[in-house]
Amino acid sequence: MLKLFTDTSFLTEQYRHEVFPLLFDLVFKKHENLLNNYSIIKEVSIADIVVFPIDYTSFLKHKLAFSVLNNAAKAYQKPIWIYTGGDFGFTNYIPNTYTFRLGGFNSKLNETSFILPSFINDPYTTYLTTSFSPLKKEDKPSVGFVGHAQSGIFKYIKEYSNFLKLKLKRVFNRVLVDKQAFYPSSIKRAKYLQQLNLNKAINSNFIWRNKYRAGSDSTLKQNETSKAFYANIFENGYTFCLRGVGNFSVRFYETLAVGRIPVVVNTDCKFPLHNKIDWNKHCLIINENNKKSVAQHIIEFHQSLSSKEFEDIQRSNRALWLNTLQRDMYFLQVYEDFKSKLK
Repeated sequence: MLKLFTDTSFLTEQYRHEVFPLLFDLVFKKHENLLNNYSIIKEVSIADIVVFPIDYTSFLKHKLAFSVLNNAAKAYQKPIWIYTGGDFGFTNYIPNTYTFRLGGFNSKLNETSFILPSFINDPYTTYLTTSFSPLKKEDKPSVGFVGHAQSGIFKYIKEYSNFLKLKLKRVFNRVLVDKQAFYPSSIKRAKYLQQLNLNKAINSNFIWRNKYRAGSDSTLKQNETSKAFYANIFENGYTFCLRGVGNFSVRFYETLAVGRIPVVVNTDCKFPLHNKIDWNKHCLIINENNKKSVAQHIIEFHQSLSSKEFEDIQRSNRALWLNTLQRDMYFLQVYEDFKSKLK
């Protein structure tokens, strides 16, 4: 059992959307698997870990509460868990801390940075009307994609304008996010997809959107677009995955959840549980600066697999998501890591 000490006054409906994900599951969801391995206690002196209760940027605004919890951790020499949400995340320099975040750049993150998977609902219980089964291998790799991909000068200007706005906010300390270079993800995504679409050795099955979620403004339309999104993943052995505004891809996790094979353009990404999972066994990872085309990588990868191996990767990916990347299962993996660290 890992004993957690935190400021429980923040574990309320008022801060529901900012709460550290593990604390959310313990307090709001009361997840049995996690309650068997974690407990929130009232005495910092006997705690294993001090946890900042809500997103770091928000908690920092509560100066007194932040100072009290931070000083308590220092006084008793307890490690601190910090959650930094949003597309970018933020690197803090408080000693003896472990940061949980969605993305960031692998070359700039240390071993105390833990990448959170994007926690999604099981698509087979929400949007897909069938149960999981692996696709049979065909001669040509079938690559799917549904999403926002748009090129052109006006799109470039819009994305660069948004980047400059964020940069100014960061310079004037209006937001706490890590520094990063301009990356027009929608434009780059469109470029890769266009190249794949032209390659006759690949069956491309793309649905292009000019806006996120096709601009859906109602629950009904969002449900329809989500069904089309997951149906596309289900029907194709491979799904193209490239980072968005932040340096991570939600589609990557959605593809694993369906039990298909992500094709990941690696933009200096750090993957969850990288010390436990050999990600090259679950997806095709292509370095962005590789001179060989993405299409050629996919073709060669597909040709290297036997029919059995192709199906086995799909089964393995579905099992990986079920047993490791769902919220409760992920934090059980973290539990095992920290139990060994604290011995």
